[in-house]
Amino acid sequence: MAIKTNHDTVDKTWFVTFTCFRWLSLFEITNSYDLLYDWLNLIKTKYKIDTVAFVFMPNHVHMILHLNSSINLNKVVSNGKRFIAYEIIKRLRSQNNSDLLLTLKNGCSEDEKKKGQLHKVFESSFDAKVILTEKFLFQKLDYIHHNPVSGKWNLAATFLDYRHSSASFYESNLNHEDIALKHYLDLEG
Repeated sequence: MAIKTNHDTVDKTWFVTFTCFRWLSLFEITNSYDLLYDWLNLIKTKYKIDTVAFVFMPNHVHMILHLNSSINLNKVVSNGKRFIAYEIIKRLRSQNNSDLLLTLKNGCSEDEKKKGQLHKVFESSFDAKVILTEKFLFQKLDYIHHNPVSGKWNLAATFLDYRHSSASFYESNLNHEDIALKHYLDLEG
């Protein structure tokens, strides 16, 4: 049996990652990057969670989030994934992408089906690591910002050109058009 990590905390900064089911490029296929921006803006307003850095890849997300209030990070991320999943399924239906819908339907375990889940859009868990040192913070910032042009990825000419990232905010001092970012130097706690 898996042990669930409790991410209740106040004034902590977290490196968070979640992935699409079987690493399918669902964000790209459904052009759903807007759903991720909407979710980050919602959690800023509703829970006072600041986005410090992010990259939205075609099939996964990396973020550095700072919690300013007592909140259960598990619940926030789980709810976000659930509502984003509903919208991705709507978009797949509007695209008449029956093959992918069938793949996601068949991905549900019997337990998930018993709970009413119809499609498996995301992997069940997510990764969250608290950031306690500057070294770890800088390592994760570098990783996040270079992800679009690292390894198999060739999503832009340079890491600064990738639209769904906070790289230009840090490297060129440019605000992102879809989300207000909180610079790591401005964090309290």
